[in-house]
Amino acid sequence: MTFSNEITLQILDQLSTSILVFDANLKLKCMNIAAEDMLSVSSNRSLGMVPEDIWPKSTFFSRVIKKSLTVSESKRIERGIQITLNNNRKITVDCILTPFFEEDEIREIIVELTDVNTQERILRAASQKSLQETAHESIQGIAHEVKNPLGGIRGAAQLLEGELDNEELKEYTRIIVNESDRLRNLIDKMMLPAKSMNKKSQVNIHEVLEYLVSLVRAENTQAIQIRKNYDPSIPEIYADREQLIQAVLNIIRNAIQAINENGTVTLRTRIRRKVTINSRLNRQVIVLEIIDDGPGIPIEIEQGAFYPMITSRPEGTGLGLTIAQQIIHSHNGMISYERENDKTYFTILLPIG
Repeated sequence: MTFSNEITLQILDQLSTSILVFDANLKLKCMNIAAEDMLSVSSNRSLGMVPEDIWPKSTFFSRVIKKSLTVSESKRIERGIQITLNNNRKITVDCILTPFFEEDEIREIIVELTDVNTQERILRAASQKSLQETAHESIQGIAHEVKNPLGGIRGAAQLLEGELDNEELKEYTRIIVNESDRLRNLIDKMMLPAKSMNKKSQVNIHEVLEYLVSLVRAENTQAIQIRKNYDPSIPEIYADREQLIQAVLNIIRNAIQAINENGTVTLRTRIRRKVTINSRLNRQVIVLEIIDDGPGIPIEIEQGAFYPMITSRPEGTGLGLTIAQQIIHSHNGMISYERENDKTYFTILLPIG
């Protein structure tokens, strides 16, 4: 079976692996969409160019392609290679180079790239999701056991209040009722996944962010430095607007609480293509980053940051990140935490379409 060049390019564009093809003169002949996204370059502008002109800050491609042209190997594998992109971002990749022979001469070199960091993120996300689900199931089991006696305590306190004539003693029963209600509300939050979500309406992520910015500014008396870096091309998505507001609000509030009076919170949105979330390949996702220059999550609780009841603040409940994660997961998305260059990054991925 043979394919035309057009069909071959369409097939390559469906792959999540980054594919580049260079000829014997080291000129780029082909690049799929995954490679464009990974290497932050445009195929239309790069075709016919040599690697030094496409990526002037990295000699990797020229070096390994020249080596493959002079060494008679069917395949060559390079692992853990760091590439500096034109935007100064550095990525670590595994690389497979396959020469294409014609009449015993190498005509082209096929380069396959896999982002090592992406693989690690996928594995970390899968592990995090599994542990979080296990922890949450345990919490839900405890919550069910607590709610029944809590209702009995509240009912008994109300009955006792009706029998008392002493206002001072009645104050104690009111405290019991109020504290019972507070605990019940806390338990209801822990059992959030049981609540249905309305994901039938279209939501503009930037409208949600603008609403949240006005909300947190109204909540805080001091001036807050919030920077916005939006991609206006992002389309609307089907989501539960109220639940999405709750999830992102929890993270923005954490960021504001982490910074000092001179600190800054940055909201950045982008589109990313060919992203795997929970073993599902998505053609396009919204990438929402909430970045702050605070000290980050303490190392001793970093691994359990999304678990219920884990918090570094004495007044905190430890449910904010847990609830945010549950809401984002219910939208088939993912949320992750990273500390890089003295900044804290909370990244939310939401599928488009």
